[in-house]
Amino acid sequence: MQIKHVEELVGITRKNIRFYEEQGLLSPRRADNGYREYHEEEITRLKQIKILRKLSIPIEDIKRVFDGEYSLDTCLDFHLEELERHKKSLEQIQEISRRLIDRHITLNMLETDECLEELERLEKEGVRFMNLNNTDTHRKKTAGALIGAFSMTVIMAAIIIFMLWAHLQDPLPIGLLVFIIAAPVIIIIGTMAALIGRLKEIKGGEEDEASKY
Repeated sequence: MQIKHVEELVGITRKNIRFYEEQGLLSPRRADNGYREYHEEEITRLKQIKILRKLSIPIEDIKRVFDGEYSLDTCLDFHLEELERHKKSLEQIQEISRRLIDRHITLNMLETDECLEELERLEKEGVRFMNLNNTDTHRKKTAGALIGAFSMTVIMAAIIIFMLWAHLQDPLPIGLLVFIIAAPVIIIIGTMAALIGRLKEIKGGEEDEASKY
C-alpha cells in the first residue's frame, strides 16, 4: 500500500507519517521500485500511534513503549502523574484569576510586584504556567500566510485589470486575451489552494512535530 492510501485509511498526514519514520516508530519496507510499501503491520502501528498521540503521550514515551523499555501500563501511569501535575497548575491559575475578578481589579489597580512575587513562589513550588509561545507563533504564521496570499492576489488582480483596460484601448484577439488573462487567474487559484493547505498545516501543528509529536 502506498502512503497516499495510508493517509486516507488512517487519517494521519503524509508529513506526520514521514516524521514517525524519522523517529524510528515506523520502518516500512521498500518495493523493487524504491517506493515505501505499507502493510498491515504498519497500518496497525500507525493506529496505535494515533491513539497514544490523542491521549497526549509524548513521542519519546511512545518510542519507549515500542522498544519495550516501558509497558503500556507504565507509560500511562507516568502520563497520569503528569496530567495530575498539569491539572493542579491549571487549578492554581484558575484560583488566581477568580480572586482578581472577585476583587474587581483593574489594570491600574493591579499590584504587579505582589502578584509577580506570588506567581514566582508558585513556580518554585512546581506550578507550571501556560506557555503561549506556540499560540503566538501560530498567529504570526497565519498572519504571514494571509498577507502573502493577499499580496499575490492583489498583484495578479491588478494585472488582469490592466490587461482588460489595455484591451479596451487597443482590442486584442479574444483567444490571445483569454490566454494572457488565464495565467494570473491560475496563479490566484493556486495561491488560494496553497493558502488553504498552509492554514490547515499551521492549525494542525504539523511544523511542531519535533516538539509536539
